[in-house]
Amino acid sequence: MLYLKLMLILGIDPGTATTGFGLLRTNGILDKYELLDWGWIKTDKEGMRGDRLVTIHQKILALLKKHKPDVLAIERLFFATNAKTAMAVSESLGVIRLAAAMHKISVFDYAPMTIKLMVGGSGRADKALMKQTVRKLLSFRATNHQKTYFVDVCDACGVAICHSRKSMLNSEKRGGE
Repeated sequence: MLYLKLMLILGIDPGTATTGFGLLRTNGILDKYELLDWGWIKTDKEGMRGDRLVTIHQKILALLKKHKPDVLAIERLFFATNAKTAMAVSESLGVIRLAAAMHKISVFDYAPMTIKLMVGGSGRADKALMKQTVRKLLSFRATNHQKTYFVDVCDACGVAICHSRKSMLNSEKRGGE
């Protein structure tokens, strides 16, 4: 059996309209997690950009203060075709990183393909497989009124699982510290 350090990981799926989060506690054994908190931060799509960033920052600060995670694991921005969206999400990432820095919490970011590989078994895993895998590992599902943003939550939890698995692999490489 593979063991890793017990830790609290706050996974974040950044966005400006919706930022998903999932707080996991590893119990020291590979693929054994306790889901402590999950949800999303929703901002007013019609609101001023600065106000939306303030909302994200304040809610992340509140999560950090409440749960005191050991690390933040964030999905790295994937820049495809929409530069405007990429810029807005990068601003969201900035206020999330600022909140972590204010609490002296390390931030680890992972590319979408890395998360898919570490969680879904393939860098090309689709959303359905990722959601199914995360739900199976964490034994949770959305109630009917929560399904709209549940994908953001699953993505955030996937980032946290990815960090846990990467930490375990890195520990093995260093001789099981």
